[in-house]
Amino acid sequence: MGKYGDWFIMLLAGSLLLFWLFRAFYRWLHEPSSVNRLKLGKGGELSANDENIMLLEQAGYEVSSGKHLIPIPIELDGVPLGRGSRLYIDYIAEMDNHTYIVKTARDRMPMDWTASGVRDRLLVYSLLLPECAGVLFVDAKEKVIRKITFHIAD
Repeated sequence: MGKYGDWFIMLLAGSLLLFWLFRAFYRWLHEPSSVNRLKLGKGGELSANDENIMLLEQAGYEVSSGKHLIPIPIELDGVPLGRGSRLYIDYIAEMDNHTYIVKTARDRMPMDWTASGVRDRLLVYSLLLPECAGVLFVDAKEKVIRKITFHIAD
């Protein structure tokens, strides 16, 4: 390759590097500084004979991790309130390059299928992990999987 070919390759590589730096700076500039995104780890062990997992897999979902415990320290007037609280995510499932938070039905906590009931019980999970496509509510007894998505206007 001649002298001009080398310059063309260097110009192209420099342009790509500048474009990449601009995109990284733009993303950093427009991301809210106070947002601490939650990163989930591996999660609990998956049981091969769990009826919730089998129901999700029959529906085409791939369960990628088990139970997650998210501790939430709480202060009241600047004083820690006991040991705080915690949230549980039962599973993380994936389908068609979308990730879903999975909550399972509990006999002691029946689901109120009204807009306010769903909001009160499941919105926190959608806000906790905004990169997820929604929340899957799995009821293995009824053999039902419900996909809940929240559309919050800006």
